[in-house]
Amino acid sequence: MISNQMKMKFILIAFFIYGGSLFAQTDSNDTKPKKVDFSDDWANISKYQRENELIGLPKKGEKRVVFLGSSIFEFWKQKDPEYFNSNAYVDRGISGQISAQLLIRFRQDVINLKPRAVIILAGSNDLAGSRGHVNNETILNNVKSMAELARKNHIKVILCKYLPIYEYPWNKALKGAADQIISLNNAIVAYANENNFTILDYFTPLVDSRNGQKAEFTTDGVHPNLAGYKIMEVVTDEAIRKTIGK
Repeated sequence: MISNQMKMKFILIAFFIYGGSLFAQTDSNDTKPKKVDFSDDWANISKYQRENELIGLPKKGEKRVVFLGSSIFEFWKQKDPEYFNSNAYVDRGISGQISAQLLIRFRQDVINLKPRAVIILAGSNDLAGSRGHVNNETILNNVKSMAELARKNHIKVILCKYLPIYEYPWNKALKGAADQIISLNNAIVAYANENNFTILDYFTPLVDSRNGQKAEFTTDGVHPNLAGYKIMEVVTDEAIRKTIGK
């Protein structure tokens, strides 16, 4: 005869076996989507991946232009979406990105879209980081690589004189921002002239007496407001007409 103690052991063993199989079944049938880990996507290539798939290749006669940059471009479409929607302009700005990240995603966000031209605005975030590892030469080398990739793929190149910045509100300890921007712009202009690339001057129409942005055109001294973007649209359209016609 089986003792009560033995019966209890059998009951406990059966419970654990049944419970374990039930847990395994529930776990295997769990339909909750798992969160994807994008920690290896340093350049945030995934951001526009779906949009790029949907946009497809340019239609016949379409004069597509890609705007490649960081927050200046990303916020532009948010503040004035009609400017992009009414033209064959593709905004591929990602806030906070440095020139090396733009270079990494150049193939997906520019070359594969087969535009007539690309507008490259790069360098401010590199300088604002103030970690001591980035200088004009580093930024210009990344810009050169992007320009060479574009030319090799028959894409016209438009390089930008960066918007004036007197100081970065999130990094006021960084001194001489205005002078750094001017120096970078001079280097970009010299390179563009040597290679017959179009220069798009965002600096001159927005600059104030301190070599910062005019107060009426900016939200924080770095990013334009809608009025500032309207000024940028005029000079942008001029540069595009000069480069590919319109």
